[in-house]
Amino acid sequence: MRTPFVAGNWKMNKTIAEARSLVAEMSQALREIKNVEKVLCPPFMAIFPVAALLQGTDIGLGAQDMYWEPKGPFTGEVAPEMVAEFCEYVIIGHSERRQYFGENDETVNRKTAAARISNLVPIVCVGETLAEYESGRTEEVVSRQIRMGLKGLTPEFVEHIVIAYEPVWAIGTGRASTSENANTVIRDFIRKPLAEIYGEATAQAVRVLYGGSVTAANAVEFFSQPEIDGALVGGASLKVDEFVAIVHAAAKRA
Repeated sequence: MRTPFVAGNWKMNKTIAEARSLVAEMSQALREIKNVEKVLCPPFMAIFPVAALLQGTDIGLGAQDMYWEPKGPFTGEVAPEMVAEFCEYVIIGHSERRQYFGENDETVNRKTAAARISNLVPIVCVGETLAEYESGRTEEVVSRQIRMGLKGLTPEFVEHIVIAYEPVWAIGTGRASTSENANTVIRDFIRKPLAEIYGEATAQAVRVLYGGSVTAANAVEFFSQPEIDGALVGGASLKVDEFVAIVHAAAKRA
């Protein structure tokens, strides 16, 4: 059985002092929850202090992005090895990166391949926009993002990555997908192309999360679905009680 996985994406929130305070408030409660892989993804500036606070715990640390080159004249970017000094995970291809910063399937592929070289576990995000959803293009978009985003990667690496299905129309809107719809998308448009490319065993080994207005109130419903292995949590990860409750809900799945 796949181990449940819950990651908190803090996005562009929390100063270093605020990040320390948030981790201090939630870390003990999170440490008491077993059988769930728990990851915090603060902004780059807060990674070092958060890493110090998480040292010796079973709570993982992730970055929200990275560049694919190992070093060079890329002002403002952060290399994989720089991330790997402190983090075990990195979010790649989040819809906000695609929408505001020009990310596409090609850059997602290059970053995912670079993560492998640096022994980082990529959390690869896929999902359709509202226009694509309403025009019935979910299968076309999501399966393409899977095929192109993971192109050229080995089955041995792919089975250790994490995929997050985040319908863009549900992120930060309070309008979550239904659990049944998310389960269907993951089963038919994510695991199916994975199986076609890498084999059924690899497709079944990959953990696939749901993201998009996940809260303590709806987490149990999502985690009751057989294809949903956890959540990539946005706004609720900034609220101690909410995030801890979501992780508790994932633990019940285990």
